[in-house]
Amino acid sequence: MEDNQNPPTPTLDSAERNAWKFGFTHQAEIWNGRFAMIGFFVTFLSIILSSNSLL
Repeated sequence: MEDNQNPPTPTLDSAERNAWKFGFTHQAEIWNGRFAMIGFFVTFLSIILSSNSLL
């Protein structure tokens, strides 16, 4: 029987992960997710504080 092992996943150090790179890169997707989380949090906070819906 054959051993099916997964290929090693590339690891990034924190300096490389937080680098500002443009285009479809891993770093750009990380920053996109961070900004999306901030946007959701600010929207949620504004709805709670104003007692009004955005719709």
